[in-house]
Amino acid sequence: MCLAIPTRIVELLPDEMARISLDGVSKVISVALVDNLAVGDYVVLHVGYALARIDEAEALATLELLREAAQLGAAP
Repeated sequence: MCLAIPTRIVELLPDEMARISLDGVSKVISVALVDNLAVGDYVVLHVGYALARIDEAEALATLELLREAAQLGAAP
């Protein structure tokens, strides 16, 4: 099973790279597959590559669902 997660671009870097942030974790990823990105855009991230731009409301709703799923799996 593969998992792609929404994440926000915080900095555009040279060579089609960008810095993203997810719950305080920062990572440099490739944005070569998505055109015309800007700081603040949300993208779907999979194994270090932005696959597509995603609407902010949809990204935030998906992240909330992932947080809820993590809570369900947490030990009491």
